[in-house]
Amino acid sequence: MQKAQGFRHELKYGIDPFSYLVLRQRLSAVMRRDSHAGTDGRYQIVSLYFDNCCDKALREKQDGINRREKFRLRRYNDDCSALFLEKKQKVNGLCLKTGCRIPQDVCIRLLSGEPDWLPPDGHPLLQELDFQMKSQLLRPKTLVRYLREPYVYEAGNVRITFDMALQSGLAGIGFLDPKAVFVPAIEPGRMVLEVKYDAFLPSFIADALQIGHIRTGALSKYAVCRKFE
Repeated sequence: MQKAQGFRHELKYGIDPFSYLVLRQRLSAVMRRDSHAGTDGRYQIVSLYFDNCCDKALREKQDGINRREKFRLRRYNDDCSALFLEKKQKVNGLCLKTGCRIPQDVCIRLLSGEPDWLPPDGHPLLQELDFQMKSQLLRPKTLVRYLREPYVYEAGNVRITFDMALQSGLAGIGFLDPKAVFVPAIEPGRMVLEVKYDAFLPSFIADALQIGHIRTGALSKYAVCRKFE
């Protein structure tokens, strides 16, 4: 079972290939690679985001609403045996992620639209998703796929990731299909740098991230991939 980590700072930057090479060299000297990454230091993520018929999650993101949340299903490296449901909340600029592992048969029933997909002993997060699907007509909306290169540092619980090769699945279908069709969602070479930490960011890591022409922004991989609809 995944656990809530508590509210964290989360900064996002759009960067170019040159900035990536510079930052990657600097961070490699002061942080370690995430143990979950493969031999190339990366892993693939496929997320299926939920939204309602009025695109509430998308509109709240675009409008910069101070308190908002979204649900997503997630899998890694085309492994459909390990599936996760996550809820991501943002309050006063801080982020909170809660999650749980979801059995594959439950996921299949959920995606098929079965009215009674929720198991009797379902995790509270599954129960919350079921309630929102019934009360707010929350439904699977868009597939998002990308490669992630992560770096971690224990003090401050710092996690810095480069998300590259961002692709859109065009619709909320094919989450469990390794042959699902995706299309590029951003220009070749462009990627998203994410900086996450708890109470503080060590000064030497903050210094390593200094490149004059990059600026933090309200980037959302979900919003970027929704532009194809």
